[in-house]
Amino acid sequence: MEQTLMDKLTILADSAKYDVACTSSGASRTARPGTVGSCYAPGCCHAFTADGRCVSLLKVLMTNCCSFDCGYCVNRRSNDIPRATFAPRELAELTMEFYRRNYIEGLFLSSAVLGTPDYTTERMLAVLRLLRGEYRFGGYIHAKAIPGTSPELLQQLGYLADRLSVNVELPSERSLNLLAPDKGRHSIFRPMKQIAVSGAASREELTLYRHAPKFAPAGQSTQMIVGASPETDYHILKLTEGMYHKYGLKRVFYSAYIPVAEDTRLPALDTKPPLLREHRLYQADWLLRFYQFEADEILDKDNPNFNPYLDPKCNWAVQHYGLFPVDVNRAPFEMLLRVPGIGPKSARRIWHARKQAALGLDELKRMGVVLKRAQYFITCRGFSGAHPGRGSAGRERITRALIDPNVFSGSCEQLSLFSPPAVDNLIGQGVPPRAAVRMVREEAVQCLAKAL
Repeated sequence: MEQTLMDKLTILADSAKYDVACTSSGASRTARPGTVGSCYAPGCCHAFTADGRCVSLLKVLMTNCCSFDCGYCVNRRSNDIPRATFAPRELAELTMEFYRRNYIEGLFLSSAVLGTPDYTTERMLAVLRLLRGEYRFGGYIHAKAIPGTSPELLQQLGYLADRLSVNVELPSERSLNLLAPDKGRHSIFRPMKQIAVSGAASREELTLYRHAPKFAPAGQSTQMIVGASPETDYHILKLTEGMYHKYGLKRVFYSAYIPVAEDTRLPALDTKPPLLREHRLYQADWLLRFYQFEADEILDKDNPNFNPYLDPKCNWAVQHYGLFPVDVNRAPFEMLLRVPGIGPKSARRIWHARKQAALGLDELKRMGVVLKRAQYFITCRGFSGAHPGRGSAGRERITRALIDPNVFSGSCEQLSLFSPPAVDNLIGQGVPPRAAVRMVREEAVQCLAKAL
């Protein structure tokens, strides 16, 4: 039976939902009376530009017919799912029709491996040539580079797309060999290095020739699956730091593993996605990129996993409490960044404003400092620091102030997203969700207070 264009779009947009190198993926929430807008699975995802604008992208696979058999992937060769493939002109015309109707501003194009990586990349190139050449499409295009693609084809892809990405998927070569035998470490990191080198060469050429062709001007990114293999958070964070330094990545995305098939090499089907762990990795990633932290400061071999109760920055501050409080009117910029409750923007505002006059709590609040957390780590004009008191009462006070509200807000909706294993275990024993949150929170307060 011949598939319609809508059938292909439904199948291939749904198959792309596990790729999280965008701000949001497709959902199946439909419009309801009294609401504005709708969200349909074969629809749009969203990404943010460098100047903060949110743009809508059509997010699809070129095909989900894959010759690889990666154990963690829903599109793997051995999985029995509906299959579909876009012809290059079909996808190009679909993109243009969506753009003309103002549904999208760009394209996020990925693909399973149809036959060989080179053949798949040639079909993706055909789509991009139609868009850039025949249709004169100047919108944003993010293209996935298939591991194992020849350097010549990858070079052509970089001159047609705004951003390229090669997915690392698994954090270690051992896990890659076990779960993705058709891929190899070299086939992933070779194109990543080529993109970094070609991008740097393109930027140098642009300084000499204003109209020189641009190679992937928006840089490159990658994605790692979290929870499908036994690597620690420390291992993942060190790999992330290395890729930022070596390949100049713009972003590393983390995807909590969702069990999609029964496999003895992978977590059981009833295993919940490690969303809290994904959340902590994004927080730590932010510290690497914007707060001048190093991976070894956030985690180490003795403490290889994140604290589920405190975010990484607060956890670091608790462990180095002897460095505080700091005077915001005198502290170096690097130290301001390490104060819980002070972000890069508020740190820059403090840095500039204190040259004019000494700052107090009112000024800090207007600059965006979260005083609920920062008060235990700072002094300023007219404020000598919030002294939590002595003994267990003081330790409990500061611990309660720092416990991540996203994890222990008492909201069942938040609980479903971020609850640590201890909460899940109590709920499994029949304890009501709110009571389970309260019990684990109280236990966390006692444990963390002893560490202060």
